[in-house]
Amino acid sequence: MEWEIVIGLETHTQLSTESKIFSSSSTRFGALPNTQANEVDMALPGALPVFNRGAAERAIRLGLAVGGHIAPRSVFERKNYFYPDLPKNYQISQMEIPVVSGGTVSFMLDGEEKTINLTRAHLEEDAGKSLHENFRGPYGESSTGIDLNRAGTPLLEIVSEPEMRSAAEAVGYARALHSLVVWLGICDGNMQEGSFRVDANVSVRPKGQKEFGTRCELKNINSFRFLERAIQYEARRQIELIEDGGKVIQETRLYDSDRDETRSMRSKEDAHDYRYFPDPDLPPLFISEEWIEQVRQDMPELPKSKQVRFKLTFGLSDYDVHQLTVNRATADFFEQTVAATTQTEQEAKLAANWILGELSAALNREELNIEQSKVSPAQLAQLIARIADGTISNKIARDVFAAQWDGELNGDVDAIIDARGLKQINDVGAIEAMVDEVLAANPSIVEQHRAGKPKAFNALVGQVMKVAKGKANPQQINEMLKQKLDA
Repeated sequence: MEWEIVIGLETHTQLSTESKIFSSSSTRFGALPNTQANEVDMALPGALPVFNRGAAERAIRLGLAVGGHIAPRSVFERKNYFYPDLPKNYQISQMEIPVVSGGTVSFMLDGEEKTINLTRAHLEEDAGKSLHENFRGPYGESSTGIDLNRAGTPLLEIVSEPEMRSAAEAVGYARALHSLVVWLGICDGNMQEGSFRVDANVSVRPKGQKEFGTRCELKNINSFRFLERAIQYEARRQIELIEDGGKVIQETRLYDSDRDETRSMRSKEDAHDYRYFPDPDLPPLFISEEWIEQVRQDMPELPKSKQVRFKLTFGLSDYDVHQLTVNRATADFFEQTVAATTQTEQEAKLAANWILGELSAALNREELNIEQSKVSPAQLAQLIARIADGTISNKIARDVFAAQWDGELNGDVDAIIDARGLKQINDVGAIEAMVDEVLAANPSIVEQHRAGKPKAFNALVGQVMKVAKGKANPQQINEMLKQKLDA
């Protein structure tokens, strides 16, 4: 039987406010346990929540970016459950009227654009953290500690429709959403610190069946690689279980990256199990059109808009514009590079090629992000200018780039070219002499070319470049060889 995987993702995005969603406590990561939790976070009697306006502003940004509906009035509810790191025994969240509903997220997968619909995005507070490992009680006994530093941290939970049909598609969506929230400045995107956590709802069904199968929720996955592996394992587990005559039980499961498997955590609750009811301590959240417009004016240019502009202004391909806008830092680096050139289409295309090629490879080798690049946009622009005006070839440019990366002569392209004697030979007479020399020395390859063997021409080009020590203009070599061979 052929099976189809059905995946929906719930993403907990920690908002980039300096204080918590209902208190003035800091959201800074890495503080000593329980040093960033005040009376509101600890749910002391008489402490009342006060809503953080900055959290709503960040939710509005997301709503505008995905084309969702921003509710003019939304409400906060109490989601009741009992866990040691939840001091109030309820979580303040949104159920009936989320701050954002609808919208889409698009991304490229295998050269094709995919679009996933969003169900909603709602504001809520985070819980604290239980510390199980290497924790000892007052008498040295194995214990669990509770750190309430995260309690009350503002979250925007972004829920997709169950429209993804493979682990690769889910990862593509998650990466695109991660890039978007960082681009908007509403989240720092640090997955290791828990700023961006993904829950995956996974089910399987026979191909062609309309009804969904029983889903399992995979909780708190904090890397794209683990997300892909967790979904793949869980889908295999469910398929094997059904084919062996068993039934999938709706439950919450955890992914164990060391064993590469999921394991049961608890039976899955439905919404009614949480006994949601409006929070009597918080008024409704009202968002006016004027507020939305103010946020819109303050937003950065969105990836889609940049893609269209790059394509129309510089004649770049769909692939190039998508890759250049994978994150805001890459898009900014490209724009700064092009701005330092004469801004022709040729130079823009060269800038795209070098950023997505040599620069990206150099960054990956040293595990750097583009903000840490050892070659600045202005230095890369200087290199591109020398390729465009024929001073150096693309091949020689790679050597110059390597020298720039290593800090040779402060990355000055002209100084590196002069010091190394790398200037390209453009003299027609000199190139003709080298071509004549190669043709005279390789009669057999000339005959192969005339016999219609396509590789023979490339072999002759290679021989001329060898004689020229890689410095001759490749375009002139090609033209000169064609003239001589066709004569």
